[in-house]
Amino acid sequence: MHKTLRIALLDMNNNEPNLGMKNLVDLVENFTQTHANEFLIQIFDVRHLYEMPSIEDFDIFISSGGPGNPNLSGLPWEKDFTDFLDNLLLHNQSSPLKKHAFLICHSFQVALIHWKLAKVIERETYSFGILPIYLTRFGKKDWLFENLDQPFYAVDSRSFQCLQPNFRKMKRLDIKILAIERFRAHRNLSRALMAIRFSDEIIGTQFHPEAEAEDVMCKLVDENYKQKLIEKIGLNNYLETLDRADDEDKIKKTQAEILPKFLHNAVNCILQKNDNLL
Repeated sequence: MHKTLRIALLDMNNNEPNLGMKNLVDLVENFTQTHANEFLIQIFDVRHLYEMPSIEDFDIFISSGGPGNPNLSGLPWEKDFTDFLDNLLLHNQSSPLKKHAFLICHSFQVALIHWKLAKVIERETYSFGILPIYLTRFGKKDWLFENLDQPFYAVDSRSFQCLQPNFRKMKRLDIKILAIERFRAHRNLSRALMAIRFSDEIIGTQFHPEAEAEDVMCKLVDENYKQKLIEKIGLNNYLETLDRADDEDKIKKTQAEILPKFLHNAVNCILQKNDNLL
């Protein structure tokens, strides 16, 4: 039976200029053009226009990163978004037709806070770069990362970090930590959470799997952005990021693997379950 698959892209950037949504739209559109099924793609401006998709109206959700403090402060969009997260879980617990979701950076942090799975605190310094991400024993077994190296590399851009996971709650709910940040030998610091599988259908990453190498490179060499970034992260870190931006085995590989594989799996699961229920 023919089925049009519906993908909702949740824009969490609060009307601030960003590459993330452009990269997400490009990646999803490229995926749909290589697939035999028909797709409907719709963007929702969550924080600026208070737009939210209905769980019932879409099959797949991808929620972006965004600026600012992820700790909830009572803004109207926050309740809408956390209700969406809860309704997503409730739907998947009660329906054979599962919904699939990928939460990136700010969305990932809000989910951890709302579900009381970890502490999210401000970093001493801004983290930006194409940095190594280390798979845990669960991540090494997870199909989403099976073609990536240990460590693999991804764009990291954040002022906040997710620490002190609630291991007891995670074990009870069968939630798996899949990846953590690099070990910093010169400082005795906890390694922040970088990827979590909340369920078979819902995953989140602190890093940006949507980042496109050419766009990152163009941003890095823009003179205005370059100077501001060097002030934030230092010249050495800037040069390291510039050197890694075009490597075939770094963000190009990460972008080609993670979100396309998530989409491919989601589409296959939805179509198979739909056929089985006919």
